[in-house]
Amino acid sequence: MSNERYDLVEGNALRKTAKLLYVSTAKYGGDWHSIQHTHNCSELFYVIEGNGQFLIENQTYPVSMNDLVIVNPNVLHTELSLNASPLRYIVLGIEGLELKANTENESSNFCIINFKNMRDSILHYLHHMLQEMESQSPGYEIICQDLMEILIVMLGRQTNFSTTLSPVNKKTNRLCSSTKRYIDNHYKENVSLEILADQNHVSKYYLAHAFTEAFGISPINYLISRRIQEAEHLLTNTDYSLALISATIGFSSSSYFAQIFKKQKGISPREFRKESRRIQGTLLQS
Repeated sequence: MSNERYDLVEGNALRKTAKLLYVSTAKYGGDWHSIQHTHNCSELFYVIEGNGQFLIENQTYPVSMNDLVIVNPNVLHTELSLNASPLRYIVLGIEGLELKANTENESSNFCIINFKNMRDSILHYLHHMLQEMESQSPGYEIICQDLMEILIVMLGRQTNFSTTLSPVNKKTNRLCSSTKRYIDNHYKENVSLEILADQNHVSKYYLAHAFTEAFGISPINYLISRRIQEAEHLLTNTDYSLALISATIGFSSSSYFAQIFKKQKGISPREFRKESRRIQGTLLQS
């Protein structure tokens, strides 16, 4: 008779610090418009199909099927898809963890690595996480957390990833990240500080203080900035009237929209549109 015993060493720093916040899936064509944004957590995008680009810190990077895009906390980014081959991906939001590819050519803020040879394994874990999130059966949080940790370890074995664990005030970080995501997804709707506070079951005063401390801007000013960014896009790329743009991005009236826009940008919406068209015409002629 022979017997082999292998004892586990206590202590899992990844488990103690890194926390899976969300899992989502998206598919976008060229008609989709996104504005650059940041998160307090790391985001891992795995491209299931399609082609597109990621705009990261004002630089564009091509992405295609089986690419894993890792964007660390507080890095300005957005996804750009193509009509001919819409970008489809699954994204994980992970708190308390930063990942870096240990090469001279990669920024510490993000990296893009192709995992074609691991596609089946990666999709197995990602789809399992999505199923657990959708069903929310008892214990789904534990299963999703475990699947995330397994995936991170497996990816690290296949590459030269290094991981940095970044302990955070998890309650405050989740609150601010959740509020920011809500604004990003609902800025065209009727949003107030009271609504944001109710969404997170905290007082509006606590939310305003925590959000401002985390992002350097109040929740309502961030809401306004998102609306103004969208207004710039619509003024530049559409012939929508000011009244329609105002209603589309959530302002109560076109006069209030014009007032806020001029305060933010230094010129009126009409002047901004005229200048944008002039610049576009100059570029086409050159």
